[in-house]
Amino acid sequence: MGLTDTLHVMPTFSASDGTQLAYRMIGDGDPLVCIPGGPSDSRYLGDLGGLSTHRRLIVLDLRGTGRSAIPEDTSSYRCDRLVDDVEALREHLGLSRMDLLGHSAGTNIAAQYAARYPKNVSKLALITPSTRAVGVAITAEMRRELAQLRKNEPWFPAAFAALEAITEGTGSDWDAIAPFFCGRWDAAAQKHYAAGQPSNQEAVALFAAEGAFDPETTRAALAVGGARVLLLAGEFDLNSPPESAAEFAGLFPDATLVVQPGAGHYPWLDDADRFVATTAAFLG
Repeated sequence: MGLTDTLHVMPTFSASDGTQLAYRMIGDGDPLVCIPGGPSDSRYLGDLGGLSTHRRLIVLDLRGTGRSAIPEDTSSYRCDRLVDDVEALREHLGLSRMDLLGHSAGTNIAAQYAARYPKNVSKLALITPSTRAVGVAITAEMRRELAQLRKNEPWFPAAFAALEAITEGTGSDWDAIAPFFCGRWDAAAQKHYAAGQPSNQEAVALFAAEGAFDPETTRAALAVGGARVLLLAGEFDLNSPPESAAEFAGLFPDATLVVQPGAGHYPWLDDADRFVATTAAFLG
């Protein structure tokens, strides 16, 4: 099945190792291949705040998540090996080149794909990017400074105490710091956060296994790549601070950095109109 499939259809295709992978197609227009973070069920991306009114979103369920099969070889959950699944999807769709969007941990897959297959990528949108694939460090102090921007929020004292414990290695209550990942911690944000949590813990654990990243090689390849690149960070995003996104942007010859005001890790949820306007303008 290809690009003529209708809304809500969940086509499947075979990865290079035979694992059956699924993807969702939403909207109309030129295709935009989307890689979720997590690794978790791609449904948390929704239609990216209405970006589907501008482009046909091809949203991949990473192996072992959503409606994609669990692989026989679980070492294939490793980030660099997931790049092969994106290439298999491109071939399945019959695209000579594609526009590619990655969110959060998915930006590690997207960046490594662009490094390995530069001629296959026209435009690359990295949304609240993780920087592990390129070796950009995110420090505890960077996160503390960002957290202080939220000190007037009612949930701040408990969330900041949990953050301090995590950064000092004395605590691990990640749910307690969830408000820091959202531009506003209202009922919609709480529901979205809960629904987007990974269910396949083995896929999460093996995503960054030894050998998953080769920052020096990836950086060298991205420095000579020809794709236009957008890096979109959330002003308040504790997971992917704007400072780290700016350093990431500096690795590309043609990159635009946008920091969305008032946004956290899911900018299409915090201000859909602004997110869609920025991303659609970049994609053309």
